[in-house]
Parts: sequence; C-alpha cells; structure tokens
Amino acid sequence: MIPAPSSHRSRLHVWLLRASTSILLWTCIIQLTALGELWRLHLVKRWPSCFDRFDSAAVAAWISIALLSIGWIIRPPRRIYKNNGYLMVSCNGGLNQMRAAICDMVAIAKYLNVTLIVPELDKTSFWADPSDFGDIFDVDHFINSLRDEVRIIKQVPAKFAQKLQNQAVYTMPPVSWSNESYYLNQILPLIKKHKILHLNRTDARLANNGLPDEIQKLRCRVNFHSLRFTPQIELLGDKLVKLLQAKGPFMALHLRYEMDMLAFSGCTHGCKRVEAKELTRMRQVNSSFTVRESREKYAYPWWKEKIIDGVQKRKDGLCPLTPEETTLILRALGYDSGMQVYIAAGEIYGGDKRMAVVRRAFPKIVRKEMLLTEEELRPFQNRSSQMAALDYLISLASDVFIPTYDGNMAKVVEGHRRYLGFRKTVLLDRKSLVELIDEYESGTFRWDEFAMAVRHLHAERMGSPVERRVLPDRPKEEDYFFSNPRECLVPQLQGDTTSM
Repeated sequence: MIPAPSSHRSRLHVWLLRASTSILLWTCIIQLTALGELWRLHLVKRWPSCFDRFDSAAVAAWISIALLSIGWIIRPPRRIYKNNGYLMVSCNGGLNQMRAAICDMVAIAKYLNVTLIVPELDKTSFWADPSDFGDIFDVDHFINSLRDEVRIIKQVPAKFAQKLQNQAVYTMPPVSWSNESYYLNQILPLIKKHKILHLNRTDARLANNGLPDEIQKLRCRVNFHSLRFTPQIELLGDKLVKLLQAKGPFMALHLRYEMDMLAFSGCTHGCKRVEAKELTRMRQVNSSFTVRESREKYAYPWWKEKIIDGVQKRKDGLCPLTPEETTLILRALGYDSGMQVYIAAGEIYGGDKRMAVVRRAFPKIVRKEMLLTEEELRPFQNRSSQMAALDYLISLASDVFIPTYDGNMAKVVEGHRRYLGFRKTVLLDRKSLVELIDEYESGTFRWDEFAMAVRHLHAERMGSPVERRVLPDRPKEEDYFFSNPRECLVPQLQGDTTSM
C-alpha cells in the first residue's frame, strides 16, 4: 500500500527538523569553542579548570548537559590503542585513601596502555565496610567519562576467570612513591608476561612530584570529575548542604578524635588511664594472631608501630587535637557561639561527655544523624565509606573547613577546595599550637595574647595558593599531591606562591 503523501511529508519534516537542530547545536559548540579563550578569563574566577587542553571541552560539556535533558548523550570518543594487558587493583584504607589510589592507578593504566578493571575496595580495614566500588561511586560515569583516556571494564575477562579462581593471578604491591619510569620498566614487563597483573596496597604508590604534566592532570581529572558519588549519596549530600545553608554560614569541623586514629597514632593526651590502656591494646598485638582474633582482642596486625611515646608525638605536632584543644583554637580564631559547626567525623572517642566542652562553646553543633531521619540513614548504616562520602560533600560546600589532623580526608578535601577556587581551609599548625596551648594553660599567656598569637600563626594558612614543598629524599614528608595539585589549578588564581 502506498503511504499517503501527507504522512510522507510529515516524516520528512521531522527528519529535517532533527537534522537542522543537530547542525545548529554543533555550530554553537564550534562557535563557543572559538570564544573559549575569551570566556576563560571571565569564568575562571568562578569555574577553575584543571586541564588547559580541556578548556574548550568544558564548553562542550555544558552543551552535553542540555542534550542530555532531551535524551541525547555526548561522550568523549573511545581511545584506540594496542592493549598491553589487564590491570587489577585492590585499594586499602578509608574512603579518601582509596580515592587517591584510584586516581593514581587510572593514570598508570593510561601511561602503560593497559585495560583497567574497576578497582576493588578495602573490606578488611578497621571499619570493615562491605561496600563495593559501585556502592560508593557512579561506576558507569567513571568508565564513560574516561573512555578517551583509558579503557576500563567492570570485571575480569572470562579468559582469566579460571586463573583468578585458582588464585594464580600474579599479585604484588608496587613500590611506594614511584615515578613513571618504575611502572614502565618494572610493572609493564610483568603485565606483558602474565597478561593480567594484580596490584594490591595501592596507597601512595605514585610520586608527588617530578611526573609528566599529563599524568598529574589525569590524576586531577579522575579525582574532580570522574569519581562522582552514586546518585543516592549525591542527593542526600545535597539535602544536608541545603539544610545547613538555610540556617546561615557553617563550618565543617573534621574532628579526627576517633578511636582508630588515637590508637594508630598512639596519642592519648587528655585520656583517662583506662582509655589509654584500651587504645594501646588496639595497637599492640602478637603477630601470630589472625585478623579475626586481632579484632576480638582490639588489635590490628598491620599497624606496625607498637610502642609510641605519645607525649613526644604531641609535641612534634603529630597528634589530632583533642575536643578541648579544638574549642580553644576555634575561639581564638574568632568564631563565636552563633556559628553552625558540622562535625565531619565518625564517632568521637569518649562520646557526648568528651564533646560537652565543644557544645558549650558552640551550641549549634550538628551531625548528619541530627539532620536526617532514621529511615534516610538506614541504607548507610555500617557503611563507613558511604557515611564518609556524605561528610566529604558537606566539607566541600562549607564556608570554612577545619581539620584537626592532616589525615587522608583532610588532605583530599583541602586539595578539592583549592581546585574549586581556594575556598577557606584553616590548616592548623599543631606543633606550634600545642606549645601555645600549654603556655596559656600554665598561665604564661593572657587570653588576648593567646588569641592574637593563634591568629597571627594562621594568617597565611587559610588554603591560599602556595608552592608544593618538594623533598626528593623524603617523599613521605613532602607536601601531598592531592592536598595541593598545583599543576591542575588555574594560573590566574594561583597568585602569590610563597610557601607556608
């Protein structure tokens, strides 16, 4: 049967409309790309860019969002290369320790021209979180957003399944703080030989400094764009931020006075004798214990340092501030009792009794458990990394972020806030602070003298642009890449580069 002419014309009109729309949209992209350099100077103060070569791509990304709203998806083209093999990765530690490791392993996979299998997350650490990668991060976005850089797949190919089941996959930890030459000369030959390689304990396995810019910028791209939390986490985090912002400015206080940190660091200042013994018992363990036995005995065999001088460690500035010390510092910095204080941390050691001094000084203390219903938090119960993801989102959005210890959470959030436009982040000088606190409590300083000294000490420690400190022979002591990813920050925003 011959179709009616009107029907034929109708379909032709629809086709022409779609074709015209496509041409118009791509013309806009080309024009906006040409104007990219002019726009960048105007937009840079509000939208820092990590990658010089992606300045124009950012404009295209905005168009992609519009197309997504009408059901179209624009993804970067797949990278075509000769695959040298497959890389399995097992991350260790808490959320932000694993986050940094994932960024490093993606960069290494691209550099070696290998296919990366979605990383496995740590389920045996202190927190014993059973979450998989897809429970915390949007795995499809992770894969698709990096398809022009590295091929990432969700599981081990079938041809290696038997090898994996028999635990015959070659497994090793990379050497800490290694540069690209180590991976090219030591790791790539192993991948080519075994076809698939499993790297475990992947934290801090890539150097902070001395790497090609393309590696450094890819680490940033993964961290700031590809590692997006699941929609469930993002939506709940957005709700928390809006609830806080509705009541005015708020501070995110990363009060790292938690049982695991105190036990690991050996810091027992201010603890009762029974508490100090409990924390010491967690750290000291007979190496013959199994992991399960160790947990039952409050001990963890992978904590290598058993005997620690907590008094000296505190003097060296290597202990998290206590709630009492934190209260003094916040008051000295000029924060008044009307400030909202969001506690971005797990359970504080000593509970409500230990937090009483902070609450008296800052009555508007809140936690996510106080802002959300039991039903909203139920999916996150016993999922410490997912809880930490909520704290991460709130810490990014806060008017000021103050960590009381420079652990992984503090460092990664600091770097992310720098990337978002050098948002105010108070980087406490704990070594100098404990000296000031001890002198104040001994009566050497009056309150006004103490407060003035604290403010003067931190005048240049508010997350402003600085050079990353490089110590070639002591990589563990130099500034961490993820706390200050200078290669990825907009030059116009970097300003004064005097070291702190």
